[in-house]
Amino acid sequence: MMMGLGPLLLVFVLGLGLTPLTLAQDDIRYRDFLTKHYDAKPTGRNDRYCESMMVRRGLTTPCKDTNTFIHGKKTGIKAICGDKNGETYNGNLRISKTPFQVTTCKHVGGSPRPPCRYRATPGYRNIVVACENGLPVHFDESFFRP
Repeated sequence: MMMGLGPLLLVFVLGLGLTPLTLAQDDIRYRDFLTKHYDAKPTGRNDRYCESMMVRRGLTTPCKDTNTFIHGKKTGIKAICGDKNGETYNGNLRISKTPFQVTTCKHVGGSPRPPCRYRATPGYRNIVVACENGLPVHFDESFFRP
């Protein structure tokens, strides 16, 4: 009987050891999502805002074609990953039930090398994200509210 518990105990201990790594990896992906797409209180939402934010967030080597910054509270964005403010969309993605204030920055220069020039498009949109373990980890798209 003790021989049968040995392998089971080993699997249990290994499982406990790997769980924190998985949670830490999710946290890293969530923080990366925030770095690329979150700005709680933007100062201006014009072309200059886009150009400075894209540089500040490390999205200009090479010049990223399009990037959207979400403005507001992190709790509202996280809620998309649950039923409170999100619903299933196109397979494994989630779409927000409510619109968010966003600024989309579109690269308008010819070269993919800095200096990068961006055109800003501010608005309110429903956003689509991919979630893992209740956290947004990828921004997929946004839709203007009709």
